[in-house]
Amino acid sequence: MDTIIIRGGGDLATGIAYKLHKAGYRIIILEIDKPLTVRRAVAFSEAVYEGENTVEGIKGILAKNRKDIYKIWDIGAIPVYIDKEGRIIEEIKPLVVIDAIIAKRNLGTNKSMAPITIGIGPGFEAGKDVDFVVESNRGPNLGKIIHHGKAEKDTGIPGEVMGYKEERVLRAPCDGVVKTFYKIGDILDKGQAICQVGDENVTAPFKGILRGMIKEGLYVKKGLKIGDVEPRCVKDYAFTISDKAKVIGDGVLEAIEYLRNKNSI
Repeated sequence: MDTIIIRGGGDLATGIAYKLHKAGYRIIILEIDKPLTVRRAVAFSEAVYEGENTVEGIKGILAKNRKDIYKIWDIGAIPVYIDKEGRIIEEIKPLVVIDAIIAKRNLGTNKSMAPITIGIGPGFEAGKDVDFVVESNRGPNLGKIIHHGKAEKDTGIPGEVMGYKEERVLRAPCDGVVKTFYKIGDILDKGQAICQVGDENVTAPFKGILRGMIKEGLYVKKGLKIGDVEPRCVKDYAFTISDKAKVIGDGVLEAIEYLRNKNSI
């Protein structure tokens, strides 16, 4: 069975991991020691804090060493391994390395890491940094495989839902430690204090459900995305992989199969 290493374990990376796991690949997710994921209920990065996290029936489990990785594979789960620099890539020698950190810049992924390398979204140039780039910007090109060139620039604007765009995103009003008052999936009223950063409250911009919230206790900088409010008051939306993540996952799977067939890998 072929191995794929995904750098990053946020919600988009998790959507990719979900698709590839279902397709029969062995997955390893590489994370940092304090992930800043907002949609934690649908992100394998949460295993770093909780030891494990189940997303749509697939379990991600924190691995402490290489032996753990094989044990986790044996039970049909996805190992999550803390490795910011990607040092284990050289040891495992995967078929594919995917950079799904979504940092809007390349943090060190390069074509020499594996027979197939893929970058998600802006920050990569197909044919130079990686073999392929997969478009992450919402619109007609979402999930498109880019053979040469770069993805569209990040707009910083989330997709529109019931007329709301930027309002859906909660950002830190100042530098400080996050203290949360509600759990992901809770229904909020407009103006309700959702969390506190330092001494400042962050309030709900409209009535909706708390779709995502950064881990309590983390120190954040002013302007960082720390939460996500969904105006459609359907609790399931907080606990399911987004359509965006699944479309990107489809694009990644198609890119891998294309290169495998082309090069007979």
